[in-house]
Amino acid sequence: MADFAKKSEVTIETMGKVHNPTGAGVRAVSSGVQRKAASVAAAGKNENGNGNSSNGNKTPHHPVSHSHGSRPGPHRHHHHITDDELATHVKEGTAKRNITRKKTDPAVGGNYDSKSKKMGGAGKGKWDPMDGADSEHLELDKDDPLYDEEAADNKYNLTTAEDAIPADGKDPTLMDGITDRKVYGPMLTLAEFKLQVAEAVKEYFDASDADEVLRGIIELKCREFHPEVVKKAISLSLDKGPREREIISKLLTHLHPTPLADSDMEAGFELLLDSLDDLCIDCPDAKSMVGSFLARAVVDEVLPPAFLSNRNNSHPGDEVVEKAVGLLSREHCTARLEHVWGPGDGRPVSELKDVMDQLLEEYLLSRELDEAARCVREMGSSHYHHELLKRGVKIAMEKDGKDHKDDAATSALDAMAALFSFLVKNSIVSEYQVAKGISRLHKLIPDIKLDVPAAEAMLSEFEEMAKEGGCLPAST
Repeated sequence: MADFAKKSEVTIETMGKVHNPTGAGVRAVSSGVQRKAASVAAAGKNENGNGNSSNGNKTPHHPVSHSHGSRPGPHRHHHHITDDELATHVKEGTAKRNITRKKTDPAVGGNYDSKSKKMGGAGKGKWDPMDGADSEHLELDKDDPLYDEEAADNKYNLTTAEDAIPADGKDPTLMDGITDRKVYGPMLTLAEFKLQVAEAVKEYFDASDADEVLRGIIELKCREFHPEVVKKAISLSLDKGPREREIISKLLTHLHPTPLADSDMEAGFELLLDSLDDLCIDCPDAKSMVGSFLARAVVDEVLPPAFLSNRNNSHPGDEVVEKAVGLLSREHCTARLEHVWGPGDGRPVSELKDVMDQLLEEYLLSRELDEAARCVREMGSSHYHHELLKRGVKIAMEKDGKDHKDDAATSALDAMAALFSFLVKNSIVSEYQVAKGISRLHKLIPDIKLDVPAAEAMLSEFEEMAKEGGCLPAST
């Protein structure tokens, strides 16, 4: 209880903010101070009483000396002590209870606000936008394994001015709808543009829709990379057949002069010629085919003839350019180069039938199986070989005459059976196509008999020779 008595009572000053601004019901001072104040007040009354009696007896007034307890001490004059002087003041920093805090002091700013708490930087989990760390430009190191030279050299910038115009005077690529600013330069990187063009060309091989390729290139909005279209389209067609190379030649004609200008075409062929060493690794005949592409582009007026002479001056002895010049120097070069990719270039069926008749006539004259097989392979019409057999057997019947000949050495029918046996053994013509061709001949026998009366017997003999040569299954 002794220790508890030493502690001061809670007062208005020690409590700080309370919900009792009038102080009603709360003692202003402690009980000890009140007792001390009462004793001082009583002493003052006694002093006043002594003074009045001395004045009545007409005795002089002397100051009253008081002793402090039983111990003698100096005489002191006492004056009236006010409540403010006797009030208990709590000093900050002592062990006494201090309810009023610095950050809740009304003079500082009222209640405690956690926003002013220092957490380093711009606050917890935030970056200071004024330190400039995020705006520092980091240069790519060429020794970095992830360094991409093409991506580093083909960057594009976005303008920040409303009326900014590039030095070459080109129009902006588009307007950014979010920032409402003009955007200049390609919208994709070079690697991304190549992937998009490759996908468009592969789809074109299947659909043959040149308008779709044109729209796709325009929508990519990468005019600086347009020469890559020429290089990518031709390089992809080198691994394909004559049909794909023919439609690529037509595609280049369709894309010129919009969106591919003359400068884009020339730059594209320059890139193609410079990369021939790499293309020859996958396609040994790349130089010959690129020379045909050059000659065809000149005939289609996609490239100017001066391009070949300029290239020959800058790279003398270039065999690709020399092949293109040789193709353009032939007689009737325009008509020849229109079919430079051979009969399998996707030409109409009527033209393909004429090529088949010419091939079969030449074979019956020369009887060279290898040359005939090469021509059949170049046609690239494996789905139409049944027409080749039908026309071949019909021509052989007409060659042997109206009466059937038994001389195998001079018989055109025997030669035709030997040809298709050779083609089937070398997997150029399938057995299904041979059977389909013979089935079509059986339906045409009534018409063929008008010119060749022994046509039915000759067809039966051809079937027996085809079975012996392995063209047809024995059960057919």
